[in-house]
Amino acid sequence: MPLTMNRDVFITCAVTGSGSTQDRSPHVPRSPQQIADSAIAAARAGAAVVHCHVRDPETGVPSRDPKMFREVTDRVRDADIDVVLNLTAGMGGDIVTGPPEAPLPLKASGTDMGSAESRMRHVIECRPEICTLDCGTMNFAEADYVMTNTPGMLRTMGQMMTDAGVKPEIEAFDTGHLWFAKQLVKEGILEPDALVQLCMGVPWGAPDDLNTFMAMVNNVPDDWTFSAFGLGRNQMAYVAASVLAGGNVRVGLEDNLMLDRGVLAKNEDLVARAVEITERLGARVIGPEEVRKKLRLTKRAPE
Repeated sequence: MPLTMNRDVFITCAVTGSGSTQDRSPHVPRSPQQIADSAIAAARAGAAVVHCHVRDPETGVPSRDPKMFREVTDRVRDADIDVVLNLTAGMGGDIVTGPPEAPLPLKASGTDMGSAESRMRHVIECRPEICTLDCGTMNFAEADYVMTNTPGMLRTMGQMMTDAGVKPEIEAFDTGHLWFAKQLVKEGILEPDALVQLCMGVPWGAPDDLNTFMAMVNNVPDDWTFSAFGLGRNQMAYVAASVLAGGNVRVGLEDNLMLDRGVLAKNEDLVARAVEITERLGARVIGPEEVRKKLRLTKRAPE
């Protein structure tokens, strides 16, 4: 298979995520101001897109409070640097069962099953250019936790995104998620020129070996745009792998806390390293205006 390197690459910074990383590094932003400041710093370092979750400012526990999303987006929009906003819509599908011998009733602690409307409220109110659509149900490393995204929920949320003029970023954790995403395009729920993020090494989805990665890449239609990331120490390796395979790049503290062995990273450090790797490969890092043109994004005012 010939090498089809991407020569014009955009970098996404996943600023804080929803994992339990808040106590593992002092650089993981918690408050809306900290998240916005970190997103702005990432933009200054070369990120064209910032992917944002929100957290409780005191505990760092992930949240889906629309007021906090609004504060983050307002602060980013008011900054003196442009960047494409990408908000998560992945929260609100958490199920925690009881132990295998007594799975029901579900545990109240950790279970958060919201309606499509509640999961999309902050997206409709904040009107980012992009929001995520986790295109399948996933088991993670936790024993009794399931990230639940039924076909019915995804069809409803995908249609809401399309109707709102917000481009879905399909989060594909395995090849079956790409299969279903193609079905959503076939049904007219998603636009044909879809955007997809290949999520490598997330337990228990697609492992981050290169054979699996190329299987994922080869399942992305030619008229889609893809980006990819790997978790932890493989984050920077996947910067190179994705560019060489024809894709774009995601880095950030959602996926990796370290810059080097024993050195905790800030988001802007990870972006700067990704810029360096991309340019050393001979590609050009593009900015937010080119990304909007490439992906047919519309920058809108919030409602």
